[in-house]
Amino acid sequence: MSSSAFTHVRAVLFDLDGTLIDSAPDLGAAADKLRTDRGLPSLPAQRYRPMAGAGARGMLSVAFDMDTTHPDFPALREEFFVNYEACIQQRTKVFDGVDALIDQLTRAGMAWGIVTNKAARFTNVLVGATPLFNTAGAVISGDTTPHSKPHPAPLLEAAKRLGIEPAHCIYVGDDERDIIAGQAAGMRTVAALYGYLGTQTAVHEWGAHAVIKSPIEVLKLISAP
Repeated sequence: MSSSAFTHVRAVLFDLDGTLIDSAPDLGAAADKLRTDRGLPSLPAQRYRPMAGAGARGMLSVAFDMDTTHPDFPALREEFFVNYEACIQQRTKVFDGVDALIDQLTRAGMAWGIVTNKAARFTNVLVGATPLFNTAGAVISGDTTPHSKPHPAPLLEAAKRLGIEPAHCIYVGDDERDIIAGQAAGMRTVAALYGYLGTQTAVHEWGAHAVIKSPIEVLKLISAP
């Protein structure tokens, strides 16, 4: 990665789950309740964690080895959503270093925003309950635009709301679809190694412009000469 890849940055956009917040414990608990309500044994939280970034699809794949084509998927997804709404703030917290990162971005006058595939009904609760996120100039959910990531539309909408050209934005995420979406939008991309990462392609194959091991490392990228 060349430091020149991160010159002229005017805005930083972030994925939410697995990048700004650690929501895996609540997502996993909501999915595991589906199992225990049916008399099935509980699964360890670490089974759910890698797939937390994939939302209901990921959680049901772990809980029941079920994909979206299964006839029971729609009903279980809605039940999962009900469970999740009931526990959405019980264990979720921002990752270490996120508060310092957002504080420094704000102090520096750097625009920033959130682009997530999470539905607005959940995004709004979490963002509204986290004072740290009040300075976000754009919050784009999975149902804000007609398409969700890996389509670039949500990222382009965020840039539009911030009034900044996509070429002057970077996007930070913990899933390959984040990198695909960011690059399709014409943004510089950063893979968050501390996130959930999924279980598919290895991170070094995603083609991100940079990788970070902690949130605060974003500051080193945007201060590159």
